Amino acid sequence: MKKGFIYSVITLCVVTVLYGFQTKKQGNNPKNQGKMKEEFANFIKTYEAKAIPLTNASCLAYFNASISGKNEDYDKYSKLSIELSNIYADKNSFAILKKIKESGEITDELSKRRLDILYYAYLGNQVDPKKLEEIINGQTAVEQKFSTFRATVGGKKVTDNELEEILANSKNSNELKEAYLSSKEVGKAVAAEVIALVKKRNEIARELGFKNYHDMSLRLSEQDPQEIEKLFDELDLQIRDVYIKEKSKMDDILAKQYNIKKEELMPWHYQNRFFQEAPKIYKVDLDSYYKDKNLEELTTKYYASIGLPIDAMLKKSDLYERKGKYQHAYCIDIERITDVRVVCNIKPNFNWMGTMLHEFGHASYDKFIDPKLPWDLQAAAHTFTTEAIAMMFGRLASNAQWMQDMVGINNTEKEKIKEDGFKSLKLQQLVFSRWAQVMFRFEKSLYENPDQDLNKLWWDLVEKYQMIKKPAGRNEPDWASKIHIASSPCYYHNYQLGELLASQLNHYICVNILKTKDVNNQSYSGRKEVGEYLKAKVFAPGMRYRWDEMIERATGEKLTPKYYAEQFVN
Repeated sequence: MKKGFIYSVITLCVVTVLYGFQTKKQGNNPKNQGKMKEEFANFIKTYEAKAIPLTNASCLAYFNASISGKNEDYDKYSKLSIELSNIYADKNSFAILKKIKESGEITDELSKRRLDILYYAYLGNQVDPKKLEEIINGQTAVEQKFSTFRATVGGKKVTDNELEEILANSKNSNELKEAYLSSKEVGKAVAAEVIALVKKRNEIARELGFKNYHDMSLRLSEQDPQEIEKLFDELDLQIRDVYIKEKSKMDDILAKQYNIKKEELMPWHYQNRFFQEAPKIYKVDLDSYYKDKNLEELTTKYYASIGLPIDAMLKKSDLYERKGKYQHAYCIDIERITDVRVVCNIKPNFNWMGTMLHEFGHASYDKFIDPKLPWDLQAAAHTFTTEAIAMMFGRLASNAQWMQDMVGINNTEKEKIKEDGFKSLKLQQLVFSRWAQVMFRFEKSLYENPDQDLNKLWWDLVEKYQMIKKPAGRNEPDWASKIHIASSPCYYHNYQLGELLASQLNHYICVNILKTKDVNNQSYSGRKEVGEYLKAKVFAPGMRYRWDEMIERATGEKLTPKYYAEQFVN
């Protein structure tokens, strides 16, 4: 996951909207043009003097809070976030930007891009500062509860790593049920606060002229809500029948593993808290290839081999679990390009190998953005384009060729596990796609009507798309136990868009750089030209271009699901 702190604390994503804005033309009078250019240059100078140090300080405060869990660290982060949001909430500054933009006198492409980005960053924050402060404080409080929460299994407090190990490995249905239900207790602790946040976010969105916060978030990230929903409908149709067949096979295997009837399978039998990852049903034991390996060394060695060194970033990162620490993983740029860090809680297993590759994919993107770009353009083209890079690399943890190149398995072992390794990846993609459907549709409906029966909505969607049964009589806010709904709202659909782009980039690299049609068995290891391509075509442009233009420039095509379907569905 990529933590974004650019421009809008409320959206927690890069706000770069050009949606539906008609510039008011006032001619190209050279005198006016010179005046507007000068005014914009002065605005940028004043803006950067305030925004850069506060953004850096806010990011560092979040990093420190997430690894300590301490009240004072979260309080500091919250205070800095409020100060940062106040920059963009300033009405006088917005009035200046609006005047400059509506003049039509800023004509060179780079300046126009910067003006558009800044204009909509400020637009998204033209609300009562007290409301912004309430949201920031509320969100920070919820995040702290997630960071410090520990489930209880067998009378013992357990970390998320320990919880996932129980769900993945135990064959005792009673223990699995206890672990699963205990993991949902955090939902009860935060549900009311999350609903309050949803309503406050909606208030702000409506004040700015949007239907609701979900609608605003997509539009303020260059996405048309109707187009995104249409894409998810198409993916549902593409994947549903294949998923039904694969899930039926999966259920046969799981029922046998747990010594129960197929119809007795419950959510706790699917080996993780949300069924967002595929259960281990194939003969290949991917964990066994990493159980005695140093994941830091493997990650460092791999990225160096493709010309994307990560040593400096690794040294400043925080990679191992401790009491009170944020239990998931993310990448954050404390200072653009120069100080990029990753937070993980690694154990020597397949899941964390994939996570390390994923997070340092984010980190590589941040590090290799062109430093000559203006500060406000030194970010990924879109949140889902950095997810695409992270996902493309994260997939390699189950790739037999990658394991030979990096872990050192021999040819016999590689051929033995190649098919099952790819089947594991394919199943993971199918399972995740259905989970992404749940998240996208739940959040859309949540912001349309936060007063509806959310517990029922959640399980209706889980049963429809993931096809797992709600426990009898269950009526708890299980939806609230997913941290993204509270802390990264309306973000999750970007993971699925990232998967589509990951397949598109992989196809381009294989066909045009590696000169092979075998798109499923490449590791890119040792091929520095792969790193050079990514640096030149994806990373370096930063936000210079809209995400759709960047993708077309990098791959020769617009974003398309066809390569994802060819790889994992057809």
